Amino acid sequence: MKIVFATNNEHKLSEIRSILADSMEVLSLADIGCHVDIPETGNTLEENALQKAQYVYDHYHLSVFADDTGLEVNALGGAPGVHTARYAGGEGHDSEANTRKLLRELSGVADRKARFRTAIALLLLPQEGEQPVQKLFEGVVEGEITTEKRGEKGFGYDPVFKPEGYDGTFAELGVDVKNHISHRARAVKKLCEYLKRNQ
Repeated sequence: MKIVFATNNEHKLSEIRSILADSMEVLSLADIGCHVDIPETGNTLEENALQKAQYVYDHYHLSVFADDTGLEVNALGGAPGVHTARYAGGEGHDSEANTRKLLRELSGVADRKARFRTAIALLLLPQEGEQPVQKLFEGVVEGEITTEKRGEKGFGYDPVFKPEGYDGTFAELGVDVKNHISHRARAVKKLCEYLKRNQ
């Protein structure tokens, strides 16, 4: 089965491809010739994921899934949340600036509990005579924000997020462990289980 993952983020793409392994062929936006910066104007992760999936579905007529991920920090009232990728402001995704801002905001704060949450929207082309399928899947991993960056592996906020039950940050634990326990892995597992049941 071929399916589009509505992203051009190489980190996310390789993470998803390694999670899905041989179960299906995952195409990126570049693979289908989509070079548009698809808007993400929703107020929730779910709205953003659906917006991206709907764009590909409407313009390319392919089965597609899209994700949006947010880091939700208790002491910051759930921020950065839907603004996770652009927390420090500006047009691009500046991981270093985002991480610096987060550590600055939490300076001296005792409650460092946080969670990563991924929402995946799936849109499947209908079989003849059937309605299109639209599904949402969620994956959550609880943890805490460290006081400084630790580890060289991973991307984004990985060097400052320590998942519950582990001594290291995502950036210290490495890709194999992260792919097994991450928020995205948990959401993708639900997605895959659904796809396998309904192929």
